[in-house]
Amino acid sequence: MTAQSTAARTSTEHDGAAEFLDRRTPLERARGILHRYPALSPAIVLVLSVVVFGILNERFWNPANFSLITQQVAVVGTLAVAQTLIILTAGIDLSVGAIMVLASMVVAQTATSAGLGAAPALLLGLIVGLAAGGLNGLLVTRFKLPPFIATLGTLNVFTALALLYSHGATVRGTEMPALLPWTGTTFPVLGVRISTGVLLMLALYGLVAVILSRTAWGRHVYAVGDDKEAARLAGISVNRVLLSVYLAAGAILALGAWIQIGRANAASPNVGIDLNLDSITAVVIGGTSLFGGRGTVWGTLLGALIVGVFRNGLSLAGLDVLYQTLAVGVLVIVAVSLDQWIRKVHK
Repeated sequence: MTAQSTAARTSTEHDGAAEFLDRRTPLERARGILHRYPALSPAIVLVLSVVVFGILNERFWNPANFSLITQQVAVVGTLAVAQTLIILTAGIDLSVGAIMVLASMVVAQTATSAGLGAAPALLLGLIVGLAAGGLNGLLVTRFKLPPFIATLGTLNVFTALALLYSHGATVRGTEMPALLPWTGTTFPVLGVRISTGVLLMLALYGLVAVILSRTAWGRHVYAVGDDKEAARLAGISVNRVLLSVYLAAGAILALGAWIQIGRANAASPNVGIDLNLDSITAVVIGGTSLFGGRGTVWGTLLGALIVGVFRNGLSLAGLDVLYQTLAVGVLVIVAVSLDQWIRKVHK
């Protein structure tokens, strides 16, 4: 018998044995697939949502409506990137919306009342985002506060600071230098008007995806989220990684502030009431585990689109905004339950 025929026979016997030993039910196989590909379940949900809402109301398919959805997703999607980084480390940030609002008010007031121009205003907004993210990081790493408690406290602090700094007043886009509302500029793509803010958001997703998958820092983020003690024993500085994640999130939220100014053509201290919930929903629906160590930013993008589609579809169906919030809350519960079920897969 030749070596080639012996190898073929061995391979056949191995495949047969593997098939015999794999006695998993179809449901268990599906769970294993969803565990290996976290972005698969949100992709399925997004397709089904688009089809269902399109059937319920034909206006949903209108290019103008798709334009509205993409522009709304630009803000939530950007905040969800910051939330993804933190949840990957098994944390959570309840202050993302408040940090974005505070940064947007600092940018707008600096460019108008202080008259320093757009570039210095954006730079100051970045500094505010980094400072806010750094404060959250220090509370978690230095003072050992649980991320939920730390960011619940800073949510109120940053909200109050935004109101105090702006005196509760809205700064309109017409009062700002042209660069600030520039992120709201739209242009047609296959009949759908896409804003510059959407392009900035997509570029951010691409950059963060590469960093998480191709750099040592990205691998350390996943390692810390999966098991902090094991990461520490492997020589990873856990506190340094956590602090860097909160700083990165703060920088991303400063970008979100710029996108929000363009989206609303104004800076208001009273926007973003649902942004914290929506950002967490987008991350969890996108397949990132609340227990850390598993997930991708591309899944988060799908989750943000699902949130946008649900809010838009329910609005077209004539449901009150309270029912839209109810639906998003139900999505969170379902997504977390699904994550718990997927985590039970035998590796």
